[in-house]
Amino acid sequence: QTTEDIQSSKLKKKAKKQKKESKIAVQNAEQDANEPESVDSASAPVFPPTFSVSEIKNKQRRHLMFMRLKQEKRRVRLKKRRKEREALGDEAPPKPVPKTIENQRVYDETTVDPEDEEVAFDEGTDEFSAYFNRLTNPKVLITTSDRPRGRTVRFCQQLATIIPDSHVYYRRGLALKRIIPQCIARGFTYLIVINEDRKVPNGLVLCHLPDGPTAHFKVSSVRLRKEMKRRGKDPTKHTPEVILNNFTTRLGHSIGRMFAALFPHDPEFVGRQVATFHNQRDFIFFRFHRYIFKNEKRVGIQELGPRFTLKLRSLQKGTFDSKFGEYEWVHKVSLPLSRVKQSLYCPHITTVLLGVLYCDCFFKR
Repeated sequence: QTTEDIQSSKLKKKAKKQKKESKIAVQNAEQDANEPESVDSASAPVFPPTFSVSEIKNKQRRHLMFMRLKQEKRRVRLKKRRKEREALGDEAPPKPVPKTIENQRVYDETTVDPEDEEVAFDEGTDEFSAYFNRLTNPKVLITTSDRPRGRTVRFCQQLATIIPDSHVYYRRGLALKRIIPQCIARGFTYLIVINEDRKVPNGLVLCHLPDGPTAHFKVSSVRLRKEMKRRGKDPTKHTPEVILNNFTTRLGHSIGRMFAALFPHDPEFVGRQVATFHNQRDFIFFRFHRYIFKNEKRVGIQELGPRFTLKLRSLQKGTFDSKFGEYEWVHKVSLPLSRVKQSLYCPHITTVLLGVLYCDCFFKR
């Protein structure tokens, strides 16, 4: 054997030895962690005060010891709190409420009371008042952007099975300004346009006819029926119930009434189908379920699909008009300061800003 072969064999033996030692250390640590805790807290294993996890060289052993140390500290802290509450008895302070994104939100000043006289007057004179007074019945036309792909077409077809009296038509390259008068002439009360990007549905335009308003939504997390696990059978032709959650602001009232006017007034409870629009953190989650009576007291639900998430981008007065339309509300993106600085240093944006400043100075002369 040459000198290089001898050195390589020594290195291999050394690596095997280190691997074996680390494996034994991990097994010992796992055995220690799985040992049942004794009833007496004094006999429980306590780490010495000078113990430092960073001194352990083995990475797996170090991580395991760190987790054990963290659990030990948490156990001691919880036991101390429990003893304090038992000592205080009835005078113990209430348990702290856990912080969540929902309860830490700043209160929205536009939240309104549905029984307010002003709100009732606005709802009685808005564009949806004819529907809620049972003067009109919903009739919906569903179409897509030009040259839609298979996924978008299937999404439209499944939407048509959820919304009663809805019809899917191929776009044929027509502009929306030409489609809207034809829809009004044929008695449609809604126009739904599904837009797509890279063969995936990414936008939804909801236009109430004949007087508007028009809402534009971003669509995400679309899952069709075949992509869902443990889904039920295809929905029946019964009119579903509609549930609207957390549409409590001025804007929310308008959007909620817009969704409600998509469905007929009287649901058919025999079908046991429910369409839910749940608003949370300005995202609207859509789910379609069938509820099943297991016995007189227990009820289960079975998701039928599809499911998707909507994010409002704009609300426009009147029917769709991208040039001269008047917008009631537009989603504004607030960039952090770091992003603003990056955009200012971008050469294209800097060129535009310099051009604007030059034009301003020129016209002031």
